[in-house]
Parts: sequence; C-alpha cells; structure tokens
Amino acid sequence: MIARSDLRKIARARLRDAEVLLDKRRYDGAIYLCGYSVEVALKARICRALRWTEFPETAREFDGYKSLRTHRLDVLLHFSGEETRIKTRLMPEWSIVATWEPEVRYRRVGKAKAGDAADMVQAARNVVAAL
Repeated sequence: MIARSDLRKIARARLRDAEVLLDKRRYDGAIYLCGYSVEVALKARICRALRWTEFPETAREFDGYKSLRTHRLDVLLHFSGEETRIKTRLMPEWSIVATWEPEVRYRRVGKAKAGDAADMVQAARNVVAAL
C-alpha cells in the first residue's frame, strides 16, 4: 500500500518534473508526466473520499478494488467524489487533461507542440491544486 500523503508528494513531484521538461522544450515528456500527476492526485483524493490512509499498490492489494486499478482519468475523477466540482469550476482545464492517456508514451517523438505542452502543464497544475 502507498500512503495518501506519499501520493500527494508524488503528484506534485511529477508536476514539477513536467514543468522542467516544458522549460527544456521536451514537450512530449512534459505532457506524459502531467497525466500521471493528475492520476496520482486523483488517487490521493479517492483515499480521502473513502477515508483510506493508503491506496492499493500491488496487484494483490487491488483484489476487490479492480475498478480503481486504472489510468483512466475520467473514471478516477468519478470515484474521487470531486467530479461535479472539478467539471463545474475547471471544465476548460479538465477538458485538456482528460485527453491524456498513458499510451502517449508511444507517440512519435516531437509530435507534441510547445503550446499543447504549456496548456497541459497549466491545466494539470490547476487540477492538481484543486484536488
């Protein structure tokens, strides 16, 4: 199991990593890490909603919690209990981060553009802060 407090730290660290990559013009990596930042922040929020101090980490720990073993941000947002608030207050930002999927790691290098990466970093920053 991974502590909820560690999930929050990881989410912020991945966001900082994405910001560094953006500054270094490594746009593909910046977008990739933004998605994981939001994913981990959502998992921390799910812990809070369920009053869990830890989130399952291994396949065995996920027994009985298969719905939470996902990278799908829309599913995680739903389970977080924050869907209405996020979609009401941050719909433009959510619309950007919701396009993320872990398969972006297989996209051709250089496909991401500076503006897209900057938009994703800013959107992720706002969503993570709100969670």
